[in-house]
Amino acid sequence: MSIFLDQAFVNRDHESTRKFYNTWAPSYDAEITAAGYVTPTRCAEALASHTADLSAPILDFGCGSGLSGQAFKDVGFTQIDGVDLAPAMIEQARAKDIYRSLSVIEADATPKGQYAVISAVGVIGLGAAPSTTIDVLMYALPKGGKLVFSFNDHALADPTQTGRLNEWIDCSAARVLFAEYGAHLLIQNMNSTVYVIEKY
Repeated sequence: MSIFLDQAFVNRDHESTRKFYNTWAPSYDAEITAAGYVTPTRCAEALASHTADLSAPILDFGCGSGLSGQAFKDVGFTQIDGVDLAPAMIEQARAKDIYRSLSVIEADATPKGQYAVISAVGVIGLGAAPSTTIDVLMYALPKGGKLVFSFNDHALADPTQTGRLNEWIDCSAARVLFAEYGAHLLIQNMNSTVYVIEKY
């Protein structure tokens, strides 16, 4: 079992998160793939089924080493930009030659550029980005824009995570196009809910 994976779901501040993922970057792909990480594929398939134009630019927010970008490419997306907190992860993503552009961002940074589609695969939750990331990404979307993201079991058990999503839905600022609970990390028997939501 990966020592990094065992430590992934621990509450930490932004700088500690950056340091953690910078250190994990060289072995991340091998370890997370061996753990049966299937959420990127689930998110990509869900988003593709609710996106009419797969050539429209997509922002892969918290792209990490590029596993999510690869999943989006595999289902037909052709213009993928990536941003992440950890420079070492960005370098792993760059080596895959998937992304149109890649850049390092600071915590809670507002995405630059106009994207009708944004993804946050495995990004929001314990040990990663805070629940307020949903607000940041939704405000960045235009009316009719779509956000695909996932909440793993840890996030689903935290009312601040699901509550932030429900605030957008309950006030009719967004609607859920897709929500499916399923596998996340097979080796840990951990699941996640994949969401596709549309901004009103």
